[in-house]
Amino acid sequence: MTARNRATNGQPLAIFYEHPEWFKPLFAELDRRGVASDRLLAQEHRFDPAERECPYALIVNRMSPSAYTRGHTQAIFYTLQYLAYLKEIGANVLHGYDTYVIEFSKARQISLLHRLGLRYPRARVINHPSQAPAAAEGLTFPVILKPNIGGSGAKIVRFDTPGALRASAEVGAMDLGIDGTALIQEYLPAEGNSIVRVEVLNGSYLYAIRLFLMADEFNLCPADYCRVPGEEGAPDPRGLADGVSGRGVPIAGYTPPPKIIEDVKRITAAAQIEVGGVEYLVNSRDGQVYYYDINALSNFVADAPNVVGFDPFPRLVDFLLARAGMASPVAA
Repeated sequence: MTARNRATNGQPLAIFYEHPEWFKPLFAELDRRGVASDRLLAQEHRFDPAERECPYALIVNRMSPSAYTRGHTQAIFYTLQYLAYLKEIGANVLHGYDTYVIEFSKARQISLLHRLGLRYPRARVINHPSQAPAAAEGLTFPVILKPNIGGSGAKIVRFDTPGALRASAEVGAMDLGIDGTALIQEYLPAEGNSIVRVEVLNGSYLYAIRLFLMADEFNLCPADYCRVPGEEGAPDPRGLADGVSGRGVPIAGYTPPPKIIEDVKRITAAAQIEVGGVEYLVNSRDGQVYYYDINALSNFVADAPNVVGFDPFPRLVDFLLARAGMASPVAA
């Protein structure tokens, strides 16, 4: 039985997620249209492997790799098991197992970029701090230590010299993240002190934004509530610093060159990402474009109508309903 047939039999959508705030606009749009949907909190979820029928027309996976910063580390690895199960029983899943393993692995993302012949900051993968100095040999400093499972820039550390990197490794001061795997990666100076994030929906270009950087900043999430809890500069719940991102610096709509848009389409297609974003910068040393982050299912920029000229959530819901084989019952 196809996903479309299941949908006409009255099965709802399911949104599998973890963050308490990011998906309020999506839920609001589903409610506005009267779309039946279940909201599955990953950290409270369970499943029975003996159950071989999926009760949903479509499961939308939006489990965030940064969940460990909110005390939900177990949900990241649990999600792998759940998605493997859904793949086995043939469930209709947006961003299933194969996409998720790329979403939460920086090492896999680099391998994908390399396979596509695209530029990326050079990096080596390590599994113990003692390996860091040797891994950095031949790289241009500064370098960063980037956990393989990241999210919202958490635990990324910059080292300006080989000596500083060696000293940190020798005293065991490095945190490789929750899977004990990390990248030693070149830190590239961004031209214009900014990076660009390009969003796609159903394989097509949706919009792009330019994010301006603060000194030594690695959290470039354009949505509200992206600061790691307890992080300096986290947004006050009573209001955001700039009304857009909570980052206190500007975000602007931007149209990338056609070649970059085509590159992003190639990247997301190879990662089986139907809704998501790719981030890149122009290296001020050589003027070339470097891709460095791949994200499944964007949170979308906050205050999108003022930043990019439209609200992307109605388009997202249109896509989800089509993907599920469901009509859109607009509420009266």
